[in-house]
Parts: sequence; C-alpha cells; structure tokens
Amino acid sequence: MKKLSLLVLIGITLLISACSSGEAADTVKVGISGSDTTIWDYVAEKAKEEGINVEIVRFSDYVQPNLALAEGEIDANAFQTVSYFDAFIKEHDLDLTPIATTVIAPMGLYSEKHDSVEAIPEGGTIALPKEATNMGRGLLLLQEAGLIKLEEGFDGNGSVDKIVENPKNLKFEPIVAGQTPRVLPDVDASIINNGIAVDAGYSPLDDSIYHEDETATPYINIIAVQDKDKDNETLNKLAEIYQSDDVADFIIEERNGNSIPTFVPLSEIGH
Repeated sequence: MKKLSLLVLIGITLLISACSSGEAADTVKVGISGSDTTIWDYVAEKAKEEGINVEIVRFSDYVQPNLALAEGEIDANAFQTVSYFDAFIKEHDLDLTPIATTVIAPMGLYSEKHDSVEAIPEGGTIALPKEATNMGRGLLLLQEAGLIKLEEGFDGNGSVDKIVENPKNLKFEPIVAGQTPRVLPDVDASIINNGIAVDAGYSPLDDSIYHEDETATPYINIIAVQDKDKDNETLNKLAEIYQSDDVADFIIEERNGNSIPTFVPLSEIGH
C-alpha cells in the first residue's frame, strides 16, 4: 500500500512538473518612451497567444531606454528612429542593433495660406525647428518637396548655410520646435514634427501640404536589441508579430493614419 501511494505521489509530481513546464512563457521586457502603451498592449496580447509574455517598461526620456538595454535591464526597446539610434550608439559606444522596423511618424509642411507647395510664393517665409537634428530633417523634407537643394553629402544636421540652391529665394525662420504650429498665421508655411502637430490638432497626413512617406528611411522607427541577441528566436518572433497585418491595421486605425506602419528589410535602413 505504501509502495502504491509513493508511486501515485511521484506520478502526480511528474504530471504537475510537466504541465508547469509546458505552460511556461518566455518573458520579454520592452522599453518605450512615454506613457502611451496602446500599440504595444495590442502586440503583447498577440504575443501571449504565441507563448511570449511582454512586459512593457516605460521611460520618460530618449536616453535611458538605450542605456537600460545596453545594461541588460530590458531585452528590447522600441521608441527611436534609425537616425537617432545610429548617432546615439556611436556617441555612447554601445553594442546594440535593430532587428525590425515599425512605423514612421511623418514630419509635415503646413500652411494656413497656401494649399500646395507650388503655391508658396517667391520670397516666402518658412518656419522650421531650430534644433540641429529636427532642422536637418526639415531641410531634407523641403528638398524632397522640390523647394531647395542641399549640399552634396548632407549629414542630416541642420543649418541653413547647407542650402546650395533656393530657386524661390525663400526666407527661413528657425524657432523652437514646440512653437512651429503657433507661427502659422505669420509665415507662408511651417515644418512641424508629427507629435507636435497632433497635439496642436492637426493630422499630418490630411492637413499638411507635404509630408514624409516610407522612403524617409532615416526616420523610420525600429525595435533594437543587444547585438548578442540579434538572432534570439523569441525576440525575432516578437518582431515578426509586430510586423503582422493585424498589428499594421490596428496602428492605422488607432493612430488615424498619423503613424504609418513601415516594415522594410534592415538593409534598406543601412543595417
């Protein structure tokens, strides 16, 4: 009888152990900047179905998510553009790498006076963010729109003296990024960052007279991991889930088209 009881106990123990092991999920800590977790909450729900438990870690700036990733405090982060990432890891000598692209939040050119880029007059005034990286992005947008031409080998850091052709003799008014919507009544057009435009009540896709699209590869956002984890099966599966059609549709609906799902090969962003 004792022998039978012992065998039953061992059997139950093994069964519990097997069940526990089968139900165990991989946990991935993903760092983001800001308090809006809507998109990643949706991704987390889909990941759960695949046995991946996503823990979202919020940061209040654009510095800590990369430092925390480098220190192994989180497993991945998703908050930054390719341009910012490349500059940051070079400056801080970090062994991080992108494993997937996510969205682009398009910068736009807005006007209360003109309905198109072509309507901007000779000698018109354009406001643009004065911070170097934002100004650089804005100048590239103006070049894409056909209003100016920049020096060959432009490095992305903004300065109006890097304009080599200005056919309409436009004037440029560099101001703090947060003020770019407020000056619209006083200028012919203003370049406004995506988040600032949305906060001011504008739709980057519907209200701008020109905006970035998926071809603005330096400004596509990415999922980054430690270099040693770039082939990690769980992290790559999570990236695959993010890039699913379901998630793309959710982003478009949730963001009203103001963030564009942009799933391109890493080779297209220089990685």
